[in-house]
Amino acid sequence: MIGEVSLYGMYFPPLLLLALLAYVVSRLCNKLLARTGFYKHVWHPALFDFSLFVIVLGSLVFIGSNWF
Repeated sequence: MIGEVSLYGMYFPPLLLLALLAYVVSRLCNKLLARTGFYKHVWHPALFDFSLFVIVLGSLVFIGSNWF
């Protein structure tokens, strides 16, 4: 795993960048699920959204740890 990522001379932890990417991916999934009407079957939509974010972030960390 890499220590820090340099963007324009500023150093960021990789987890921060992965969290931003996970947020974007989870928002896209939320919009897709909302269009298909999936949220009618979800008991607690906010909890489901948070869980989806954690799953996406965990997947990205797993992929990143194997990739770097």
